[in-house]
Amino acid sequence: MRDLYATLGIPRTASEADIKSAYRKLAKELHPDRNTDNPKAAEKFSEVTRAYDLLSDKAKRAQYDRGEIDADGNPANPFAGMGARPGGFGRGGTYGAGPGGAPGAGGFEGFGADDVDLGDLFEGLFGGRKPQGPGPGARRGFGRQPPPPPPRCGADIQYRLAVPFVEAAAGRDQRITLADGKAINLKLPVGVEDGTMMRLKDKGHPGPGGNGDGIVMVEVGNHPFFRREGDNIRMDLPVTLDEAVRGAKVKCPTVDGAVMLTLKPGTSSGTVMRLAGKGWTKKNGTVTDGKHERGDQLVTIEIQLPADLAPLEQRLEGWVDTARPREKFGL
Repeated sequence: MRDLYATLGIPRTASEADIKSAYRKLAKELHPDRNTDNPKAAEKFSEVTRAYDLLSDKAKRAQYDRGEIDADGNPANPFAGMGARPGGFGRGGTYGAGPGGAPGAGGFEGFGADDVDLGDLFEGLFGGRKPQGPGPGARRGFGRQPPPPPPRCGADIQYRLAVPFVEAAAGRDQRITLADGKAINLKLPVGVEDGTMMRLKDKGHPGPGGNGDGIVMVEVGNHPFFRREGDNIRMDLPVTLDEAVRGAKVKCPTVDGAVMLTLKPGTSSGTVMRLAGKGWTKKNGTVTDGKHERGDQLVTIEIQLPADLAPLEQRLEGWVDTARPREKFGL
């Protein structure tokens, strides 16, 4: 039997975060779109997805760790609870019953000769022929064949969804075209990250037990000047020396569009300004009027000197700044 922890390459003591991290790494490596020349990648991708689905469920993981279910989530021991003891069906190693239903030498405890049809029992266990019609000693339900397993669903279909940085930050719906040619609107999960996996129920291949699922891996694109830091978005905003010295209102880009930012006179390079609610959607944030709480945008001011310094040098001729900005370093 395969080991789900080995499939994800993690120890049995792995935390939920470890399981999630290992799955994301493997999912990105094994995604079929990145392994078109390796047909086994899709099979391995489905295998690690099934392992993650079970281990990420606390209840199922506990059952798996106790040996109650197997790697497919099925009962590990279909005969559990029949009351068998070590050494045979009773206290000893032989099968039979003593007079009056008392236990024989190592026989069934508490059953008389008419209480158990051994032929029916072994028919159920080993597939022997079952007598037709009710006969002496026959008991219904003890040796019946287990019901056949349910028909399997069709295979899952893997998709890769590239989402622009600003779209992911604001949590805007995305359009995706499925394998059957139909296009649907896909709602991104709150706090979506690069590598987030989404399951589209019944959007996979058809099968005897129903359709498989669609598995969508989200890839958040990079941005030329925005960068994510937890629930916040950071960026560096260049300003002119004149704007920093005198103060000014300058345009600042955000994922929702440009806003006006007020610089105080004498703003230094490296000053960080905060734009509340202009960051990433928070996974565990509150919802107000249908809108999810978002982090902030942190803007670092960078004073940009002019390309031609001659006019500035002329203005500064004879002037010396007496400040000692490196004094705190003992210099």
